[in-house]
Amino acid sequence: MALYAIGDLHLHFGSECKAPMQRTDPAWRGHVKRVQTNCQTILKPEDTLVLVGDHSWGKDLAQAQPDLAFIASLPGKKVLLRGNHDQFWEVGKTARLNALYEGRLFFLQNNFFPCGDYALVGTKGYCFEGPFYLDRRGRVKGWDESGYAQAEKLVDRELARLRRSLESARAAGYNRYILFLHYPPTNLLQRRSAFTDLAEEYGAHQVVYAHSHGRARFHDSIQGDFRSITYSLVSGDYLGWMPKKLLP
Repeated sequence: MALYAIGDLHLHFGSECKAPMQRTDPAWRGHVKRVQTNCQTILKPEDTLVLVGDHSWGKDLAQAQPDLAFIASLPGKKVLLRGNHDQFWEVGKTARLNALYEGRLFFLQNNFFPCGDYALVGTKGYCFEGPFYLDRRGRVKGWDESGYAQAEKLVDRELARLRRSLESARAAGYNRYILFLHYPPTNLLQRRSAFTDLAEEYGAHQVVYAHSHGRARFHDSIQGDFRSITYSLVSGDYLGWMPKKLLP
């Protein structure tokens, strides 16, 4: 039983694609077929695939249903995290989604998903994305301070949701965790953040995130081993649409 992850499929079987990059960047050409082929090649029925947010351009569940059906058709158990573009998914209706898709998809929010000895926990997360003001050498020399203050409020909300997820897993007897965030755990101003601190507080094994698209954004946050935790970016275009193996 293996664990894989990929994010940012941005499917639009029942809606309109709203990202110019997705229509013009060669990295996105035929990406749905590539995801399907790669998943069918590497995933076994007993494996788990975590989709790390931004599943659909659908503005509501009716538009998103064809996209969710595509995800459900992939091999293995599918766990979905909420992304910033997932308008079909309201946090307060997560239980309703889990009831509707029981046995086909699991929606990860204020709960956990068991994976062997690990509990998979997660939330959308948040980080300040600018604007940043750069000097001629590309170094940050300033930023939108009012925007940063608003971002911190959103971070606090998402931290509370992630802690709720962790506590639900702990109450069920788990002490090994893999954390999933849609947004990166840090921004360009940070080496550590409230999310990395929370991961360390609970002794997380890994932190997995998506959201960063395009070659210029791939290194906006932590990758690799940092303070005894492994951090992984799993945006689909970064991975070449091949899910990343997290646990064998």
